[in-house]
Amino acid sequence: MRYVLLTLAALAALGLVGAGAVVGLGLYNVSARAGHWPGVPWVLHTTYNQSVRLRAPSEGEVPDLSAPGLAELGAGHFESACVFCHATPDTMQTATATGMKPRPPHVTDTMEHWEPRHLHWILQEGVKMSGMPQWPAARADEPWAVVAYLERVRAGTAPDVAPPTELPADAPEALAYCATCHNIDGRSDWPQVPRLDILDGDYMTSALSAYRDGIRGSGFMQHAATAVPEPALAELAAWFAAQDAAGPGLGGDAALVEAGEELARQGTGEIPACIVCHGPGAREDKPAMPDLAGQHATYLRTQLHLWRDDGRGGGTRANLMVKAAQDLADSDIDALAAWYASLPPGGN
Repeated sequence: MRYVLLTLAALAALGLVGAGAVVGLGLYNVSARAGHWPGVPWVLHTTYNQSVRLRAPSEGEVPDLSAPGLAELGAGHFESACVFCHATPDTMQTATATGMKPRPPHVTDTMEHWEPRHLHWILQEGVKMSGMPQWPAARADEPWAVVAYLERVRAGTAPDVAPPTELPADAPEALAYCATCHNIDGRSDWPQVPRLDILDGDYMTSALSAYRDGIRGSGFMQHAATAVPEPALAELAAWFAAQDAAGPGLGGDAALVEAGEELARQGTGEIPACIVCHGPGAREDKPAMPDLAGQHATYLRTQLHLWRDDGRGGGTRANLMVKAAQDLADSDIDALAAWYASLPPGGN
């Protein structure tokens, strides 16, 4: 038994010496052109597959991927952030992308062997040593939009989302990029995306700076705010703020709207009523607080959930909003979002 243990110890020592030589002397060729040693791709790919399947969210956590606007929002982000490596359903990958090791799959192949919950984990967490980045923000809600888009690609019904080709003569240079999701006039057709025509220019400039600096979390907007030159941010904010925000509210269930108004007009000794900072009607001078009348209910619900769970960030307002939202039930959030969405914009 002693000789067996000595032999095993000697083999282990030789293994460590060999590994040290490979690492320390540069004996392993890291060239992408040379590829891996035999067996290494199988080990890495199997490790990757099993790791994703172990850590992916459960089936019960998958939202309704057919929700209006969700796949379109995912398509818009994919076009900006993912096409370089994965191409589009109608185009081929570039030679640069296919020269990567490992090679990123074409978008039509990304769903192979993966369920939506697996795709979500890959998008949110990224994959080490593969070129696949993590989602820019620690938010589990946003990657589902890209999953919804990929599922549409799988079904052969991928939405065609592209920036507008014709812009007003006085439009900021980067407007086409922003208009992919927000439209030229700031009135997005997708309920997950906020209307910008109802917001103050200084507020939007501050928000864009917070996204750019990583103070406020959103994978969509952190990417966008860093893709656009910093001097253009204030110009874009001013453009959207100057758009005509007039028009009717978005309506909604009457009982829910009534409950939302009651909640919005309440306050406590520590927390002012919602209308004090966000309107409607006459309100205190609070330029850092956005007007909410006419805002999309889906967007408002998401933001309130993030505030309640302390997952939004956003600078000096964060503490107040986290405290204001911490005791809201899901039904309260639904009611508040419904009421503000029902109001005509521009009434603040």
